[in-house]
Amino acid sequence: MFKTASALALFGLLAAQPAPARAESSEVVYATPKIVLASFFPKSERVTYRTLPLDARAKARLAHRLGYTPARDSYTVFVAMTQGKVDGYAVIDDELGLHQPITFATRLTSRGVVDRVEIMVYREPRGDEVRDPRFRKQFEGKSAADPLRIDRDIDAVSGATVSSASLATGVRRAAILIEELGLETSAPSTVAVTKIPVQTPARVATGAQFALRSSTASTARP
Repeated sequence: MFKTASALALFGLLAAQPAPARAESSEVVYATPKIVLASFFPKSERVTYRTLPLDARAKARLAHRLGYTPARDSYTVFVAMTQGKVDGYAVIDDELGLHQPITFATRLTSRGVVDRVEIMVYREPRGDEVRDPRFRKQFEGKSAADPLRIDRDIDAVSGATVSSASLATGVRRAAILIEELGLETSAPSTVAVTKIPVQTPARVATGAQFALRSSTASTARP
């Protein structure tokens, strides 16, 4: 069952969500949770969150659909609302790249369709070309029904095969989480946070140009 946030709890959660401490000099923080949520839902009246605890039954159900057991014991889903109706959902999560986790955010419509993906923190020395809009745009319109297979449903970035596959795995998980555990049209019993303020990240980096990798290429880098 959902646990709905209070306003103070939501601010605490935003502070606790990754942007993780720097472990290596290659780590770059592109956006904080507050920035991402404000960008995802600029017209929504309020954004709240709900914690989805995974008991053994829920984990088994997710494992059946995902093809692997989720690493977390709970997930957080952000819910944007206006006049009592759900505008959309967001999931902030990590997925392992070649050596380091990639922190990313997925925005989904009220029907659970992916309509935006953002890279929040990238930690590998190479492969951040997955930030390019042309790669991320491929996820738009996808749902939990789509397998998101690299080089079949999603074209990998040339020279960033592992990171491309990681994002595909993570976005698919977000869509399935919303469908299995979070999708509903009714308003949460408690709402929180009106107009999340937009702040400028302390460190911003721009992604390099890239080319989509053909299915015959074999390069495998982060």
